[in-house]
Amino acid sequence: MWRARTLTSATAVALVLVGGCTAVPHYGPPSARTYYVSARGDDSAQGTSKDHAWRSLARAERTQLRPGDRLLLAGGDRFTGTITVSGDEAGSAERPVVLGSYGSGRATIVATDSAGISVHNTAGVEIRDLVLRGRGTARSDQAGVNLFHDTSDDGRLRHVTVSDIDASGFQVGIGVGSTHAGTGFADVAIHRAELHGNQDAGLLTYGPDFVPARPAYAHENIDIQDVNAYDNAGDPDAVSRPTGSGIVLGGVQDAKVRDSSAHDNGTRAPANAYYGPAGIWTWDSKGVLIEHSAAYRNHTGTRTDGGGFGLDTSVFDSTIQYNLSFENDGGGYYVFSRWQHPHRDNVIRYNISSNDGRKLPYNGALTVNGSHIGNLQIYQNTVVMGRSAGSIGAVVRLRPHNSGVTIRNNLFVSGGYPFVLADTDLSTNQVLFQGNQFHAATGQWTARWGDRLYLDFATWRNGTGQERLDNRPTGTTASPCFDAGPLPTVASPSDAHRLVPDCPHAGLDLQARFGIAQAADDYFGRPVTTPPNTGAAQP
Repeated sequence: MWRARTLTSATAVALVLVGGCTAVPHYGPPSARTYYVSARGDDSAQGTSKDHAWRSLARAERTQLRPGDRLLLAGGDRFTGTITVSGDEAGSAERPVVLGSYGSGRATIVATDSAGISVHNTAGVEIRDLVLRGRGTARSDQAGVNLFHDTSDDGRLRHVTVSDIDASGFQVGIGVGSTHAGTGFADVAIHRAELHGNQDAGLLTYGPDFVPARPAYAHENIDIQDVNAYDNAGDPDAVSRPTGSGIVLGGVQDAKVRDSSAHDNGTRAPANAYYGPAGIWTWDSKGVLIEHSAAYRNHTGTRTDGGGFGLDTSVFDSTIQYNLSFENDGGGYYVFSRWQHPHRDNVIRYNISSNDGRKLPYNGALTVNGSHIGNLQIYQNTVVMGRSAGSIGAVVRLRPHNSGVTIRNNLFVSGGYPFVLADTDLSTNQVLFQGNQFHAATGQWTARWGDRLYLDFATWRNGTGQERLDNRPTGTTASPCFDAGPLPTVASPSDAHRLVPDCPHAGLDLQARFGIAQAADDYFGRPVTTPPNTGAAQP
């Protein structure tokens, strides 16, 4: 039989089984509470029911949120101030603190000199169904949703979700930051967000300075889906950092960006900045996947960047696939790395670029730029580049100091631009073209390779050793027979079908010849043949 006994240590109560066996009691977690805030509430009320809601965020800030607690704002109401969750507040993945709206519609938080919502040195938080509005002017620590970790002894803080958020008027719409390598956030999901009218970026993750010799990443397992970042204009006074981007991932390991878009960003980026913005890009990261997204009409104030998608300095084991880029100032897809910052084992495949390089055609619609870039695979992409009056550019731009870059089975269509512009006479160990389709829709076929200008495909192939496999020629200059004309343009994401070729041209069997796993589907989700046809879309 059981009997209770009070322990003299006054630290616990045990249940002791007669005969000497002791059972440890189970103490359940304290009951979670739901707090309500309404424009018709009263700060002297209890706040624990809709009929007895608080009135202000200032009153809510005085309450410590415990695991499982919810803080809900009345939908349709506007509140001035901020919500801060920090230190010993918040919960866990099993019992998160929830910040959101109740009733009809979403509540609006109008921040003054702070973030709309701040999660500081804690996690176990879910943020949903809110509109966040900033002052529209910049502060270095101001974000619509600001996740920030600045201690060195906590490791990564796990489980934060942000969903159904609209954030504008901040320096960054959603920011995820850390000051110490290896001590940021993990298991962060950002879904269904509209991030617009901010200054530096719609969404930004970042960490401390990256040391290539000792790679460490602040954040891990970041999932971004259905995020639209647009009209984030840039800071005209910022010359030491890139501003005006859509979605930027820095200091992350294992991250995904899916079904998202970045457009019309960078309109106020400064002309004298060293770095420019881009639509969706990553730097100082490993294991990033960017797919099924669109980047278009992004801008730059400088003579660099302004592109659609990018793998920037010190990126490893990352992939850009099944994306659409069009009418950006810079290239549709770019790879860049600084001196002594390695950049290895990355893939760009099954993407479409239409009429990119509108302001900076000399940078190329597809650009490989920088040093220490190794084992970069670029294959099965479609690039169509029409010509602007009086401009000089290239479909593919290659800078020196790279190694093991392979460019295979792509469909390149030019309206008068050179197909390739290589700064130096690159060897086939540095850059290797095989099985590509180069079609001059208008004008003469040209390529510049170091100091030499080639005026036809066969002469370029013979003079450079490119487009050969087992001493046999590869590649073609045949027309893809687009239904929409020789140089179809894309003006909206729904126009991508205009770049589907009617005339199939078989590329190389990449899996059989090079061990590159063949994708099951093309850009449009149609089955890929064996061997695949050139480009991102099967006929």
